[in-house]
Amino acid sequence: MVPVSFDIASLHDSYRAGLSPVAVVAEVHARHRAAADPGIFICLVEEEEAMRAAAALGPFDPVARPLWGIPFAVKDNIDVAGLPTTAACPAFAYQPQETAAAVERLLRAGAILVGKTNLDQFATGLVGVRTPYPVPRNSFDPDLVPGGSSSGSAVAVARGIVSFALGTDTAGSGRVPAGLNNIVGIKPSLGAIPVHGVVPACKSLDCVSVFALTVEDGWAAYKAMAGPDERDPWSRRIALGEPAVLPPRMAVAVPDARGRIFFGDAAAQKAFDASLDLLASMGLHLVETDLGPFFDVARLLYEGAWVAERYAAIRPFIEASPEALLPVTRQIIGGATRHSAADAFAGLYRLAELRQVTEKLWTRVQALAVPTLPRPYSRADLDADPIGPNSKSGLYTNFVNLLNLCAVASPGPFRFDGLPAGVTFIAPAGRDALAAALAARFHRAADVPLGATDVPQPLVIDRPVQTSPGEVELVVVGAHLSGMALNHELVAAGGRFLREARTACDYRLFALPGPAPKRPGLLRVGEGEGAAIAVEVWALPVEGFGRFVSAVPSPLCIGTVRLADGTGAKGFLCESRAVEGALDISPLGGWRAFMQNGLEPAGT
Repeated sequence: MVPVSFDIASLHDSYRAGLSPVAVVAEVHARHRAAADPGIFICLVEEEEAMRAAAALGPFDPVARPLWGIPFAVKDNIDVAGLPTTAACPAFAYQPQETAAAVERLLRAGAILVGKTNLDQFATGLVGVRTPYPVPRNSFDPDLVPGGSSSGSAVAVARGIVSFALGTDTAGSGRVPAGLNNIVGIKPSLGAIPVHGVVPACKSLDCVSVFALTVEDGWAAYKAMAGPDERDPWSRRIALGEPAVLPPRMAVAVPDARGRIFFGDAAAQKAFDASLDLLASMGLHLVETDLGPFFDVARLLYEGAWVAERYAAIRPFIEASPEALLPVTRQIIGGATRHSAADAFAGLYRLAELRQVTEKLWTRVQALAVPTLPRPYSRADLDADPIGPNSKSGLYTNFVNLLNLCAVASPGPFRFDGLPAGVTFIAPAGRDALAAALAARFHRAADVPLGATDVPQPLVIDRPVQTSPGEVELVVVGAHLSGMALNHELVAAGGRFLREARTACDYRLFALPGPAPKRPGLLRVGEGEGAAIAVEVWALPVEGFGRFVSAVPSPLCIGTVRLADGTGAKGFLCESRAVEGALDISPLGGWRAFMQNGLEPAGT
């Protein structure tokens, strides 16, 4: 029997019980017909053709092919051989000879492509109504915009027609539609997923994004697509890791009062207040932050010369056939001609200045949580003003790609009028797993249904967190603990939290003299002659581990630390000479307890 929910876990459970993927394809088409929304897809794979692809998958093997039998859709600015690419501009349409790298990898992982989805023309918009085709209906209220530019992909997922769908994200197109349709939107670090075979909007900023019902499902698709491609000079390899448990003490930045902007929508404001309460209840330390510099970056995207990248992407077409574009699209992209090369360099210089300012935030917090969008707008709002509401929708999204940050949009507590609301978790490039872990935990805590269905979230069983290939375990004992003064160094090196632990009773812990930040010294003594000291175990990429260890100052050193469970890992120790005259704090059981106690090391 086909499960009600198309989340990956439910589908794979049904496949184990004998369900055929051919039946799932039939159900996809039945759900699409029942939705009676002609705006979702620009092009559907013929049902019989999709069934043949499903039948050709072979025996169920979710280990070798982790997306086996999972139906998905692709935004129609991403190439699929055999299907036209329109970018929502019929006169631009062409028949690609090869499939985009990201889609190729999903197909190899066993996913079943069912169609190509609608979008704001040339991915220029955050509202989802800038299309010559029927506009996809917002999955909660047809009078509202569906969000864009990846409108069809978001609605297809929210309505349960597909398990996940690909979007693209330059200014927020992989996040705003997620917030408007109560689904997850993953915007990777720049270059993590190849953009080979994607009609460019801004080549230097474009990302392939993922919409899914859960973070776990979106991450499964992300993993399948990630990795460099020689056909894409913008692609690069990042150590993805896995979204797992969060550090026990984690600081998250949130907008201060001036940065909580909802353009008069009281329901949006109250929903975000409820989200902040939920984050605090999760044990996170919320740090109110001035987002002014981030908003300054956001303004560069459309008010500065970056719009010229959009012009360059389709320059031959727009110069030959300007009338083929929708008036609003032509107005926005055509505005690039007023900028000069000098303007472009001025924008780059200003961005460099703002990046330097904003980077300071990441030494104090591990992530930034913002509303996914300030407020929803109606289609009537866009009829009255095609530009203003769109610009306002990007307030919390436009700065992300310019600063090369990663982001995950998560559903959150609903508004008091019954519409969805959400929070986006943002982190520096390469920390995608951390943003995803935050979003997953927040989504579960919000306890909202999946998309626009009445289906509750699936049960997620927490599994032991382990290192991935290419990672090294590191035991930290002092200022590098989560929430402590130097933890940002560990995170910057690619560290991810694995677990809390205690050492074997073979160690003494000392508070070393010296300037701030205060530092401990963990000294190994005779077997059983010490105390069990509280520590944290983190995973570091091999390269990050090397850089991190090379910066460890004397008298600290890296050795092998024995843990109470009998295992061992590389960790911070100190030379015996360093503890002469130092304060023995072993009876307190750990550095965190010492810091909370307020004692002072000797010599300070």
